[in-house]
Amino acid sequence: MAEKAWNGVFDEATDRRVEEFTESVSFDRRLYAQDIEGSIAHARMLEKVGLISDGECQQIVQGLGEIRREIEQGRFQFRVELEDIHMHIERALIDRIGDTGRKLHTARSRNDQVATDMRLWVREAIGQTDSRLADLQRAYVGRCDGDMDVILPGYTHLQRAQPVLAPHYWLAYCEKLQRDRDRLADCRRRTNVLGLGAAAMAGTSLPIDRDAVAAWLGFDAVAANSLDVSSDRDFLLEFVFTLTLIAEHLSTWAEEWILWSTVEFSFLKLPQAFCTGSSIMPQKVNPDVLELIRGKTARVVGSLQTLLVLVKGLPLAYNRDLQEDKPPVFDAFDTVRASLEVAAPLVAGAELNREAILERLDRGHLDATTLMEYLIRRNVPQRTAHGLVGRLVRKALKRGVRLSDLPLSDFTEESPDLDERVYEVLGVERAVAAMTSYGSTGPEQVGRQIADWKVRLG
Repeated sequence: MAEKAWNGVFDEATDRRVEEFTESVSFDRRLYAQDIEGSIAHARMLEKVGLISDGECQQIVQGLGEIRREIEQGRFQFRVELEDIHMHIERALIDRIGDTGRKLHTARSRNDQVATDMRLWVREAIGQTDSRLADLQRAYVGRCDGDMDVILPGYTHLQRAQPVLAPHYWLAYCEKLQRDRDRLADCRRRTNVLGLGAAAMAGTSLPIDRDAVAAWLGFDAVAANSLDVSSDRDFLLEFVFTLTLIAEHLSTWAEEWILWSTVEFSFLKLPQAFCTGSSIMPQKVNPDVLELIRGKTARVVGSLQTLLVLVKGLPLAYNRDLQEDKPPVFDAFDTVRASLEVAAPLVAGAELNREAILERLDRGHLDATTLMEYLIRRNVPQRTAHGLVGRLVRKALKRGVRLSDLPLSDFTEESPDLDERVYEVLGVERAVAAMTSYGSTGPEQVGRQIADWKVRLG
């Protein structure tokens, strides 16, 4: 009974099966650094307001530092009966400094303590994720100058649509990743709010200074409602939602590059260091890393689903259900972090099969839309121009030729005003060069975007 911090009202020991069922230290031990950081700030605040002496504060801070080193060195003993990381650290502190250690929990509860630990952890995880997203953006931008001479067939509905510069494609993913980074920054703003001081759920009658704790821990604000903050897990859902979008973006990229690396596409050669072979087929070079990035996205989506269901019916304030918020958050972060760590070098190391791309680039009449816009500039209504070009494409398809291979008579048959100048807009190179709108795939526009991204990423 003496092991429990809450057993004063109990006259019966906890069943061992209950201890094993309710423990969380098997996964929340990774919060040890945040728990100690928050406890040090709390102790300094207690000293500042006169609830403990300067000497007691020094004892607590020194003891917590020793405990942290023991955990980091792998010398700390974790025990199921102590339930969670908070009680492990508190018990270890009491064992070191006696009754002074018992004063650390003054004016706080494990409810506001764990909420603060998780906010500190998520804040750090946001920073790590943002850094890896920036690395992936740099990998894309790093390809741009060298790939400026490559034109790719762009697809809609997985059918060839219009030609685009390869760097235009790379920068499309930079845009997606930037939105992810923006969402992380916005999530950080709502995460970076101090919950410590809410105590169990109603606050405390003791003269604490929450603003001082917020300043010491680097929080931007102090939670205004103790009932809300002790149960609030919105920031966790928002973080994992953002991780889910990151995973989805990585998954779509992986899917495309898996297709591109097939013999049927032959657009891309993946670095062998990021591929694996077959145990039975000697010739295979499989895109397993990309397939696992695509597959692991399901885990991240599952983590978000778990959290949404976890909180959907919880009354205010804290409920033990919230103990189960940590495994999905940790797993989602670990999965996305691992995916990002292999994505950046994979992007940087892949090679475009220029000859194979060029060999088939004129298939699919990718210049048809540019021809239609040429007619529009000659005052042909868009719908009329669309039908006219469609008929020309039909002729080209029947003959198995490009639009530029059609004789002039075919063009004048559809529109008597056309002359030999029509050939100046045909062909994928001319179609790309014709693009001038902001954000388009035209060389001038793409060049400006590349320069802008280089500045933004430093």
